Amino acid sequence: MSADPEIRPYRIEIPQADLDDLAARLDATRWPEDPVGADWSYGIPVGYLRDLAGYWRHEYDWRAEEAKLNSVPQFLTEIDGFDVHFIHVRSPEPEALPLVLTHGWPGSIVEFLDLIGPLTDPRAHGGDPTEAFHVVVPTIPGFGFPGPTATVGWSVPRVAAVWAELMHRLGYARYAAHGGDYGSAISRWLVLIDQEHLVALHLTAVFSASARPKSADPTDPEQLRSLEAGARYRNELRGYSMLQSTRPQSIAYGLTDSPVGQLAWIAERFKDWTDSTDTPDDAVDRDELLTNVMIYWLNRTAGSSARFYKESWTTLRALEYSPVPTAVAVFPRDIALPVRALAEQSHNIVRWTSYDRGGHFAGLEVPDLLLKDLRESLRDFRRHAAEDDA
Repeated sequence: MSADPEIRPYRIEIPQADLDDLAARLDATRWPEDPVGADWSYGIPVGYLRDLAGYWRHEYDWRAEEAKLNSVPQFLTEIDGFDVHFIHVRSPEPEALPLVLTHGWPGSIVEFLDLIGPLTDPRAHGGDPTEAFHVVVPTIPGFGFPGPTATVGWSVPRVAAVWAELMHRLGYARYAAHGGDYGSAISRWLVLIDQEHLVALHLTAVFSASARPKSADPTDPEQLRSLEAGARYRNELRGYSMLQSTRPQSIAYGLTDSPVGQLAWIAERFKDWTDSTDTPDDAVDRDELLTNVMIYWLNRTAGSSARFYKESWTTLRALEYSPVPTAVAVFPRDIALPVRALAEQSHNIVRWTSYDRGGHFAGLEVPDLLLKDLRESLRDFRRHAAEDDA
């Protein structure tokens, strides 16, 4: 697939001129009116966004966040004509299971930063060393580093093929895959592309398993919750998706030119999709939210990440049955809540866990629960992987 198998070290070094430009744009923001009585149902409130933008301008420290990102080993390697960016941390434990973690939109590698240490070196974090992982965290092409994709055609299946090549290039004959949002879809497509090397899946989203109004059993609590989540999404939350899956280039102009526009576009998703009460800050640390926004802003990837919706929309549901053992973790404030009986129609479900807190960005909201679920769900498969490699 690729012309150059070389893996090159990568370090994030944003020019000061880019940070100065951001500050100037924030200072020059033209704010819309703040209508009396408007709440979050009208869109992100002016008062909240002014406060968040002010924090971004005067208190948020990109250089500190940049240093945190650079504290883990990052690399680039050309696959399918694109320099794929990824974090790769090998465990000190020799029997560790390779694990690729994939974010979605508008997420990023930030979702997994705090999990890397406990996953790769559980001995140093009060865990069981037999539950260690070699961790790979790629950036979906066009979602952040090293920049936007230059052509159309980047879709879920194409990225899954890139991931298969990446894991092969890193020397992993057998591995597990985790994902949420589009990361879930990419992980699921690995079954079609690289099944012989995939020992297990761990997902927080199953796109084909939401209850349908015409066929669901409303007396079943799980199906009722799924129906309610689906109705909320259709009636309140899907405007962003309709734009990105139909006219992604049009939305790209405003988001690439206005930092406050980019901030609003992402921060509203964090409010709608997380286990928050009044603001996104209730669920996700404000600095982590802003670092996530910065990755899109500094790399000018609003347009290329939006194009992913248009390219991938038809690839989410029509998949053949997956025999790969699959664990699903369900967090109650996610935008879609799958139903186990429906998921079992197209997946080999071996574990299903519903939690009482958390939402779409589990790695940022409830890292303790996600870490626990990954360890417990994949415990049996490291032995299988070792046996297969023997």
